[in-house]
Amino acid sequence: MNIGEASLMTGVSAKMIRHYEGVGLFPGPARTDSGYRQYGERELSTLRFIRQSRELGFSIEQIRDLLALWQDRERPSRQVKALAEAHMARLDAKLRELQQMKATLAHLVEGCHGDERPDCPILEGLAKNL
Repeated sequence: MNIGEASLMTGVSAKMIRHYEGVGLFPGPARTDSGYRQYGERELSTLRFIRQSRELGFSIEQIRDLLALWQDRERPSRQVKALAEAHMARLDAKLRELQQMKATLAHLVEGCHGDERPDCPILEGLAKNL
């Protein structure tokens, strides 16, 4: 199938497929004599794997590592688990950071009357660098 069909089958845009090829995450598929990409089930499986990994927030480098582990049938599962646990720890840290940001913003919003008056605690708080 061509890149458009592969995109529909995997949920990965043609632009992203080309990007993944460009950064070496996804090897370029076979091409027709006229230069068109041809995708088979193996390439579709790899694209689905990449899409799911991206949806879970893994970076390109992490996905590169995951793909290598996925393709190595001799790999110890502890390597995969360690990579996933490290990613979860980063997500937990990001979640705490986002919760703090939300709490700070909620405090500023709560102090704002949101009426016709020009004074605004939100802007004042931002100007003070909290």
